[in-house]
Amino acid sequence: MKTIPVLAAACALSACTVNNYTQAADGSVATSASQAELRAMDGVAATDAIPTDVRRATFIVRDLERSLAFWQGALGLELNYDIETQLSGVNLPVGEPGAEARLVLLNGNDPYIGWIGLMQITDPVLPEAAEPYPQRLSPGSTVIVLAVDDAERRCADAAAVEGALMTGPTRLQVYPGRGENAPDIRVRGCNVFDPDGIAVEINQLLD
Repeated sequence: MKTIPVLAAACALSACTVNNYTQAADGSVATSASQAELRAMDGVAATDAIPTDVRRATFIVRDLERSLAFWQGALGLELNYDIETQLSGVNLPVGEPGAEARLVLLNGNDPYIGWIGLMQITDPVLPEAAEPYPQRLSPGSTVIVLAVDDAERRCADAAAVEGALMTGPTRLQVYPGRGENAPDIRVRGCNVFDPDGIAVEINQLLD
């Protein structure tokens, strides 16, 4: 396993800790805080915690640099982990046994949940799909919803990434509030397919 030196200069010397994960120079990773400790950081008491957290969604991508232009460059997620590794092809059923892959992890503001993983099989490369990715959703489709600081800017930046496809203009949506007599929930945003056809909803919560 090979570490790509993108986290910080100190990582190349011994180890570094980013978002509660420690990455050694050989690419090995260990958590530096327990699940309970991480929940406590988010203000969740042990007595209130349910047994499961939605930790991360990982996508298999064609061109990782192009995907980073979308998820990191346009949408503002922060890259915190970048390695080259070999796959078994069994537990994670992608690529041939022993295939080489590059995996990056990106996070938003939370140190524990809501991460995005991007993986590209680099050798041997996966065959290109015969047809472009579907542009309509159906059972089994995935929609990733991101809360952003400036929907107009993030939607425009996402639309400018090569291979991305906007489904329509940025718009205002109003949803019923949670609970009786609660105010409506107002969000401005857009929907876009990323360069690999992952459906993404970008929205900004309005006052």
